[in-house]
Amino acid sequence: MTGTDVTAVDPIPKPTAVDVIVVGYGPVGMVAAALLGRAGHRVLVLERYAGLYNLPRAASFDDETMRTLARLGVAEELLPKVRVQSTYEWRNGKGDLLIEQSFAENGRSGWAEWNMMYQPDLEEALDSVCRSMPEVEVRHSQTVVGLEQTEGRVRVTVEGSKTREKVEARYVLGCDGGNSFVRSALGVELHDYGFSEPWMVCDFRFRRPAEVPCALQLGDPLSPTSIISLGPAHHRFSFMLDSVDDFETERDPQRIWKRVASHLTPDDADLIRVATYTFRSLVAEEWRRGRVLLAGDAAHQMPPFLGQGMCSGFRDAQNIAFKLDLVLRGRAPDNILDTYQSEREPHVRAVTEKGIALGHLQTLRDPEQAAERDRTLLARRAESAAPEPTRFPDLLNGLFTRGMGAGRGQLSVQGVVDDGTRRDRLDQVVGGGFHLLVDEEHLAALENGRLLDELARVGVRVVVPGERAAMHAQAAVVQDTDGIYRAWLAELDCSAVVVRPDFYVYGTASGSDAVTALAAELLDAIRGNITAQGTGTSA
Repeated sequence: MTGTDVTAVDPIPKPTAVDVIVVGYGPVGMVAAALLGRAGHRVLVLERYAGLYNLPRAASFDDETMRTLARLGVAEELLPKVRVQSTYEWRNGKGDLLIEQSFAENGRSGWAEWNMMYQPDLEEALDSVCRSMPEVEVRHSQTVVGLEQTEGRVRVTVEGSKTREKVEARYVLGCDGGNSFVRSALGVELHDYGFSEPWMVCDFRFRRPAEVPCALQLGDPLSPTSIISLGPAHHRFSFMLDSVDDFETERDPQRIWKRVASHLTPDDADLIRVATYTFRSLVAEEWRRGRVLLAGDAAHQMPPFLGQGMCSGFRDAQNIAFKLDLVLRGRAPDNILDTYQSEREPHVRAVTEKGIALGHLQTLRDPEQAAERDRTLLARRAESAAPEPTRFPDLLNGLFTRGMGAGRGQLSVQGVVDDGTRRDRLDQVVGGGFHLLVDEEHLAALENGRLLDELARVGVRVVVPGERAAMHAQAAVVQDTDGIYRAWLAELDCSAVVVRPDFYVYGTASGSDAVTALAAELLDAIRGNITAQGTGTSA
């Protein structure tokens, strides 16, 4: 036992049994618990802190993350508390613009592509969701100190202030951060990219409106600096340190106010937090061992220059949740969970490597190297002054169709639709789960083959985005109000698209025969006849 007097703890009672134990109640653990609870599974969350962490760490999230939050019913609540940001500037010490990234106000997922936020607001919203679900139990002040797998179960030893007990679950999710106990207990090693930098993070709460850059990376060799909005009421200044040992000197409030004097004064804002972080780039070698899976910072850590750390954890949670749902319902074999790492790890590594590359650009300390960087990037901007869009890779291997349909593995498009009674984004109108979007012309092929009945039986929502809403017993015939889906189908040159519950494209098809084949293959996959692409596993 870790730091606990054996005589001070109560005897171990008979183990509590649930479907899933989530270790860690940060945003990733909250989302995983909420998604699984919403699917009807019994979830126990174990968190070592006595309450919510209540301190800002992540500063932003993207449209894909907002799509997840909308599915959980908190997007509208959070909208007034976030700041939508359209550009991200990278400047040198002289103030010259080196890189300008652009973000759409309405992105691929139907929400703004970049949202600046104060993390405690997000955690409060997600906590309310979890606590509203009878399927989810959250226990604070519970430190996990032991983990053992038996046939068909995982047994977790947990200690409170004066208690010690064992709890059991069919699966365990380690969402317990960069210093993950779960990862250590499994003996999983980390791949280290070697990017490790000490920074001092200073958070402010506004007292009055102030003119401050909302998204700026300042590549000044004398003092690399990051200035980021934390939503309407808060702001963050981060300063690279020569050594973590400098933090004790540099954290002095007078020194901090001197650093930010060109932007903020004590009349403008209160300094509410000063902390030191070492930005790292680490990826776990294994994300699943038996019935235990790692997610979020427990599985990977990346530098913050793309604002994708928490977003990547949310993608993990979505990926795990829909596959665990199939397994727990007996619809899919256990080895579908092997596709989690094969899908997510290449995506995480690509985002991490992009963040490292940007981080190296911003944090050059040698004046000559920085000057050469400036010349290169300024010349590039002279060739094209248009802001650079930010794009992330598709998923490559895992649970997808065996065919080579265009768009497979892409993040799906979401548009506004109208079903005759409600106009909203598609997810809010037709709900979650698997979606089969098919054009009106090819709906008949599914009807004739009686596939609509079978799809409905396993919970697949068939959606027909057309010119107008109409009544149909087994499909949602909705008006494609802005033509988003017509344009997407035309771009993919297809008649139908299957979208997985985590928003990624399972497969596409063109023509009646191909549409029925796609539907039949989806049914096979959901019923357990799964072939995992690129993992060497099959059912």
